Amino acid sequence: MRRKASLILLAVAVFCTALSPLLRWYAFPRLAKVPPSQYQDTVLVAEPATLVDYGTMKAKKVPRLTVVQTLKGNVAAADRIERSADRDVVVWDALTYVAGPDGKMVSQIPERYVFDAHSQEPVHATGESVDGDPVRRDGIEYKWPFLVEKRDYSYYDPQTRASAPIHYKGTRTFHGLEVYYFEQTIPWTKVPLPKKLPVKGITADSVRKMGTTRWYTTKRMFWVDPVTGAPVNGEEIHKEELRGGDLLPGGGKVTAFAGHVKMRPDYVDAVVALVSSQRTLVLLLTSYLPWGFLALGAALLTLGLTLEARARRPRPTTAAPAARPVVSGGP
Repeated sequence: MRRKASLILLAVAVFCTALSPLLRWYAFPRLAKVPPSQYQDTVLVAEPATLVDYGTMKAKKVPRLTVVQTLKGNVAAADRIERSADRDVVVWDALTYVAGPDGKMVSQIPERYVFDAHSQEPVHATGESVDGDPVRRDGIEYKWPFLVEKRDYSYYDPQTRASAPIHYKGTRTFHGLEVYYFEQTIPWTKVPLPKKLPVKGITADSVRKMGTTRWYTTKRMFWVDPVTGAPVNGEEIHKEELRGGDLLPGGGKVTAFAGHVKMRPDYVDAVVALVSSQRTLVLLLTSYLPWGFLALGAALLTLGLTLEARARRPRPTTAAPAARPVVSGGP
């Protein structure tokens, strides 16, 4: 009986030990993915900020500027692209909407971002765009891959329509989470004007025809959860200028927008809570279950070998009772 039990324990131990690397290196890369129907909105504010007054073409201080970023998963577009790409794809229809202190639109830039659901690498497909212009991304945007590494990444900048390194700057603690901090600085670069401007009758084409150009620089900062790859906080020190042309004769320039844009505190709390719940699911496949099965396999192996050793140990032989002498006697 002891021999049979040890063989069963040894078989289960081998199964658990083999299951550990399978969960981490086979199941996790296939099961962990961004859902195609995800919806998320984030509100950021700059207090105070500088905006251009298109009536006077002069910069003015405003107490508050609001940036609303919306990410909406387009399931129908993802299904269509998957049929030709032969892999799991996510399509995000994003919108960055900037509103002044009166709530009126300052600018809005739509995007379509197509990426691999597992690795977050960009997938080049028809419809990939920024502000209606076709683009070809090289590098991540909005989200890092699962299990972020302590290294620089290539991050796509929608204003310049190009990618640039975003640098790993160390590990920090943010709202109780251990996160990786990244920075990217975009130097002054000539960028396209938004196609939708806040003043009726003024379009990007009309401004371009007058010879006026738009320039932009920013310092972009992210605090990223290293397990899920989701940023739990983001900030930008952002500045835009309009330069030259008939709007600004004599080679002049004016600040179109400047401010330190930060996530609103209530949205930070909501994002931290969401990421904290999601990281548990990722850790189940990458840490908790693999290490748990490995420890269970080791324990069962030890117990099985112990039982097997006891089963093979020779049993002590008991001596036969001595025969009683037969005494014969007579009268």
